Amino acid sequence: MTAAAPTATARPTTGPTAPDDFVALRTVDRTILQEMRYFTPHNFVGERIDGYRQPLCILTRPAAEALHRAQTKLLRQGYTLKVYDCYRPQRAVDHFVRWAKDLDDQAMKDEFYPRVDKTRLFADGYIAEKSGHSRGSTVDLTIVKLPAKPTGPYVPGRTLAPCYAPQDERSPDNSVDMGTAFDCFDTLSHTLDPRVQGEQRANRLLLKNTLEALGFVNLAEEWWHFTYKPEPYPDTYFDFPVSAKSLSHGH
Repeated sequence: MTAAAPTATARPTTGPTAPDDFVALRTVDRTILQEMRYFTPHNFVGERIDGYRQPLCILTRPAAEALHRAQTKLLRQGYTLKVYDCYRPQRAVDHFVRWAKDLDDQAMKDEFYPRVDKTRLFADGYIAEKSGHSRGSTVDLTIVKLPAKPTGPYVPGRTLAPCYAPQDERSPDNSVDMGTAFDCFDTLSHTLDPRVQGEQRANRLLLKNTLEALGFVNLAEEWWHFTYKPEPYPDTYFDFPVSAKSLSHGH
């Protein structure tokens, strides 16, 4: 009986792992750009978010394969997709909730929520206790014109421009102009907001129409947010970390 004890205690506690049908997006499509914002300090919290151990897009396989089909269409038109966030562990959502309740921390307000009082983030639906991202089939993404220029470095501490400022004034991003930056807590982020017209509206519709033709559903309040349907895990909120180790099933 004691012989088995050493192996039992020696097993490293790596935390939960992903089900077999979760994949790293780059194993399905190497050409989709990845700018995993919550692995960096360039987000509305201003620091790397809990659970993001690597800058890796993880999705359920059906969602990843549908993105690959969308990418194939866009490449022919001279564009590429770029993902900002994919699967998001529950511990990351919990980090957002703790941050939203800390009304003293408004370090990133001038960029991400200039016109929203921080006390309103829950009531106005910008922050919630659960996120569809934790179910593994939701992705935040944009379009980049090819050849993709590199996105300039994000410099923490630099003066922040509002996320709805003209594109050349906002934080650097090689995306086409969508009228607001990603994660802009503002009604201008509503996909079909009538104030967003011309090229900006056309860019939003290119993203929306391409993805919706392949089974994704857009969240009307966020031009960047799409969920693949039918979801393999419509009711499960996962908490495995964002890392290659979580995908230990060898894909």
